[in-house]
Amino acid sequence: MADTRRRVKLYMLNEDRQWDDRGTGHVSSAYVERLRGMSLLVRSETDGSILLESKIQQDTAYQKQQETLIVWSEADNYDLALSFQEKAGCDEIWEKICTVQGKDPSVDITQDVVEESEDERFDDMPDAAPPIELPPCESSRLEEIAELFSSVLPSPIRREKLAVAIEAEGYIRKLVDLFHMCEDLENVDGLHHLYEIFKNIFLLNKNALFEIMFSDDIIFDVIGILEYDPTSPVPVKHREYLRNTAKFKEVVPMTNSELETKIHQTYRVQYIQDVILPTPSVFEENLLSSLTSFIFFNKVEIVSMIQDDVKFLTTLFTQLTGEETDDNHRRDLVLFLKEFCTFSQTLQQPNRESFFKTLSNLGILTSIEIILGTDDEKMKNAAIDIFSFIVEFSPSMVREFILNESISVDDEDLLINLVIEQMINDSDPELGGAVQLIGILRLLLDPENMLATASKTEKSEFLSFFYKHSMHVLTAPLFANTADNKPSRDDYQSAQLLGLILELLTFCVEHHTYHIKNYVINKDVLRRVLVLLKSRHSFLVLCALRFCRKIVGLKEDFYNRYIINENLFRPIVDAFLANGDRYNLINSAMIELFEFITSEDIKLLRTYIVETFQKELEGIKYVKTFETLKLRYEQQREKNRDKHPFESHAASIVRNNRFRRDARAPDEDEEMWFSQDDENEDNDSAPQVSELLKSKMESDLDHIHKLWENKKAKENQSEDSPPRLLTGTKSSINISIKTGSNSSLSSLLSMPDSPGSPGSPPILGSPESPSSPPSSSPHSPGRLAPTPHTSPNSNSNNLTVVAGSKAASGANNSTAADAGAAAAASNTEAATGGNGSAVMGGTVSTTMTGGAASRVAATVDAVTSSVTNVVTTKTPGLKGLVDYPDEDSEEEEMEEEEDVIAPSPKRPRVGT
Repeated sequence: MADTRRRVKLYMLNEDRQWDDRGTGHVSSAYVERLRGMSLLVRSETDGSILLESKIQQDTAYQKQQETLIVWSEADNYDLALSFQEKAGCDEIWEKICTVQGKDPSVDITQDVVEESEDERFDDMPDAAPPIELPPCESSRLEEIAELFSSVLPSPIRREKLAVAIEAEGYIRKLVDLFHMCEDLENVDGLHHLYEIFKNIFLLNKNALFEIMFSDDIIFDVIGILEYDPTSPVPVKHREYLRNTAKFKEVVPMTNSELETKIHQTYRVQYIQDVILPTPSVFEENLLSSLTSFIFFNKVEIVSMIQDDVKFLTTLFTQLTGEETDDNHRRDLVLFLKEFCTFSQTLQQPNRESFFKTLSNLGILTSIEIILGTDDEKMKNAAIDIFSFIVEFSPSMVREFILNESISVDDEDLLINLVIEQMINDSDPELGGAVQLIGILRLLLDPENMLATASKTEKSEFLSFFYKHSMHVLTAPLFANTADNKPSRDDYQSAQLLGLILELLTFCVEHHTYHIKNYVINKDVLRRVLVLLKSRHSFLVLCALRFCRKIVGLKEDFYNRYIINENLFRPIVDAFLANGDRYNLINSAMIELFEFITSEDIKLLRTYIVETFQKELEGIKYVKTFETLKLRYEQQREKNRDKHPFESHAASIVRNNRFRRDARAPDEDEEMWFSQDDENEDNDSAPQVSELLKSKMESDLDHIHKLWENKKAKENQSEDSPPRLLTGTKSSINISIKTGSNSSLSSLLSMPDSPGSPGSPPILGSPESPSSPPSSSPHSPGRLAPTPHTSPNSNSNNLTVVAGSKAASGANNSTAADAGAAAAASNTEAATGGNGSAVMGGTVSTTMTGGAASRVAATVDAVTSSVTNVVTTKTPGLKGLVDYPDEDSEEEEMEEEEDVIAPSPKRPRVGT
């Protein structure tokens, strides 16, 4: 046991001011000849090597921290620390250090200067102090003995010497003999002196003396001495209580006599500490640490011996779960098990893990289920305490048990549902048990302690199970109490229970994801919770507001749309207005909710609040919250109004360029993109659209240019054929031009390549022109910017010229193509107004008859030849239509070219 007390970890502070673990071992204090003084020695528990050998210097400042840590500096930037496994070991070494330096162990930091002149004479060697000679143990010397014991307490060295003298001379038993003599003679003064003597023996804080005083043969005599307190006029009969009133119940027969003796001793020492000894002062409290350690280690031994007694524990759980066991005996078994688990809190982590694993194998959780199913409140409360110990140590073990039993057990018999029902039906007016159970449920539902387990799917499995099988049990009181527009029961106990349930639901909203989200939406939980705003209990109103605030604080559109669609801010606004301008927590909590929506710029809720509750909230002027909310809303509307024309124009361009060929709802990502902040939209939208248009136009122009080049090459190889006249009945000529770019009709028909313009190449068919069109020209037709947009009458062409039969039968028998070209030239001038203005997406139409058509025939022929060099038709009956090729496949192009009749290159021009 001594080795366990002195087991330590050695730490050293590195250059980065971080503590490095230098090993685990056992510490002791001894005189080292090489260092010429008392030193701290730490030997490794693995190989026995020396990890530390540090002399306790008089001028070194040692510091005690957290009851198990001693820190000091050996030199500049050379700090050491000893972390003790047990408090008793730390106290023992700390006392050694203080003894060497002549300090009081009650201090946390040793002083640099030794004040006692007596200690200065003995330097740093406690063994150099002269031994204390005890007076003869006689009744006439009791006062002298009491004064001696009181005088040595301030000096650690003298306390040490006195303890050694008492133990060596067997002084305690001699004093006990004096007690019997004084009690028989009714020597009250002697009894009072004995009380002071034994009180000071306790303050010596020596475990060896406790072992003597708490032995079976004299412990009742020590208790009898402590009955004669000088401050009490009448002695308190502690011995009578312990012998007659306090009864030891052996719920299961014990075969281990040592175990039974240890239990008796521990109970009596605990009674001495808690009842008999006076409440220690600040100085005396540290001097009783050994007494606390004595009780602590006794409990450890008791738990270990019971845990090792397999037969005892098996009998215990058999009787606990047996149907033939009567309620009184079962109650005793449960109370014993509760105390057994309470003692287990003294165990170290590995031993405690083994302890609860043993109980789990014996079926302790099944036993708790059986106990919770009874009607005995005392047993239920004890079972809840046991369940609390288990959950606090290993919630994963409990979750695993619950998941396994759900396979074969109905929902109402599940352990977790029994716990929830116990919480709901707590008979305590203050709901003390319910508060404890809410803490247990929170531990079971906390994802943080789920992540530390070996099972990777524990979180999803257990939460799915809980929301399917147990959540309805937890929320049943909430739904039952909020069926109407106001709480059906509004007494204090019901309100307190609903407050606890809301506290756990708020925890779920914060730590769970889709499970609680789906539950809140499907069950309309928020609407039910907001009914509680009409409660007369302010703490319940605040719990409901806290739940709503937690949902809004997540800033998720899923929740926000649910709030808007169900108009769930109506009860909040009503409660806010009903509260008036009273300066209380409800008022502050509601204003903070609106302030959060404003500061976090939650657009959906801001728009909803302003548009729905503006008239009701505009009169509140004592805070700027609602004015700011409305101002932000109006600023947002202005931004939307300013960017609306651009968005309409951009949408038209995108539509004409067929970025979207199918009508469908936007995807989630698209919706998120269009729902970006206004600043991003203002700064980024225009460049993005213009870049898209630019890239689209360039790709279209490249494609058309390649088609023209291919058709020119094929036309060079084709044979000359006579022109064919169009037949028809219509007398009008229609020109339809559609483009998605900023090109104009005049620029399209009056390009430098057009015939008749200065510097243009010779017109096909003229005497100056060669028999085939040129393979290249200074001005590429790729400059044209047709768009892929089509109309029902255009056959997906960018430029269409239709000439009627009457126009073709003009004065000079001009062809339909000539008439179409003339109309195009005439319309070019009319459309541009003489100054080349652009026409976008428009349609220019004109009608010519008789000689007018023949006068422009040659011009049409020239324009047609220069721009396209081919005449394509869609039907065999209509030859010679000017038609830009669509983006069709190569097979379709080849089929169309079979019906194409190219104009004769040697045809004479008709004068204009």
